This record gives sequence, C-alpha cells and structure tokens, in this order.
Amino acid sequence: MNLFYNEMTEEPAFYVKSKSKTEEKEIECAALKLNEIFQHAERENQEIVFLCIGSDRYVGDSLGPLVGTMLLEHEIPYRVYGTLEEPVHAFNLKGILKKIQKPKKPLIISMDACLGDQDQVGSVSFNKGPLAPGKALEKMLPEVGDYHFKGFVNYIDPLPASQFLNDTRLYTIMNLAKIIVRIISVAAQKETEPGI
Repeated sequence: MNLFYNEMTEEPAFYVKSKSKTEEKEIECAALKLNEIFQHAERENQEIVFLCIGSDRYVGDSLGPLVGTMLLEHEIPYRVYGTLEEPVHAFNLKGILKKIQKPKKPLIISMDACLGDQDQVGSVSFNKGPLAPGKALEKMLPEVGDYHFKGFVNYIDPLPASQFLNDTRLYTIMNLAKIIVRIISVAAQKETEPGI
C-alpha cells in the first residue's frame, strides 16, 4: 500500500497507481478509509456531497466531470455536483458552493485533475483537507472539500500548464476516473453491508 503523509495535517494520505501490481489492494485500503469517513459523517448527521471539478473543454481537465457522470451511472447514494452535462468549473464554482451549503453544512469530498511529476502521472491521491482547484492554471479559486481526490493527469514542464491539459491522453483520464469511482463504489457498498 502506498501511504504517504500530508505535510499540512500529518494524516496518512492514500495513493493508487493505475495499472500497478498493487492497484487492487490500494483501492481497497482507500475504500476502507472512505467508508470510515462515510460512517462518521452519518453519525454527525452530515450529508455527503461529491464535488467533481473540471471542464470537458480540455481532455486533461475532464476528470472531475467524468467521475461525476460515472458516479450517477453507478447510482451512488450521495449528492453529486459536476458532470459532463453540468460541469462545475471556475465560472460557476462559487455559486455551486453556496447551493451545496444549504440547508446544513455537508461533508464535501472534492476532486479535480492535477499536474505533478512525471512518475506521478496515472496516479490518484486521496487526502484529508481542501483541494485548491485551478492551481495549475494559476486561477484564484476558493479551496473546497473536507477531503479530496487528485488525479495526476500529466506532468509539469516549461510549456504553459494549459498546453498539458490539452495534450493529456483520454486513456489516462479514463483509468483515473475508474479508480476514483471504484474506491467510492466499494466504500458505499461496505456502508450498506449488514454488520458493518
């Protein structure tokens, strides 16, 4: 299992490498942690919300809306914002956040595509704390989420970040989306199993 530590919270973060020998075990470990989060939210009477950020106008930025669409197709029993049909992006994020906060403060799990080192491409991290959307494109957007998923879609190079979002392979996005949806689906299944 690829556990690493979030420098800000010193909490373990989960890291899943697509197509690795340990991918299934890593997915299972991340799903167990997410299931604990679901259970705690229910005890606190918090609604669970998935906020899937991105746009389908750039392949590399379409991870969030693709995950949101797949979560709806899998009939995940939680509220989902951000799909291919109705994406959540820089222009509507603040309005969506206001909508999500009504009528009570929910537990928000956000997700977005990100750029990283070359060896991180094709990996997903799941971590405690908010996500800073639009950071790669130097956009000033509010940090969002109590927990977050990041999918490493491409690596940083001297070219403008927007170029890398355009040059990202759809194959990479699909693999990352499947990993995130699988983690959430396994965690949600454990939530409905008797005796858990």
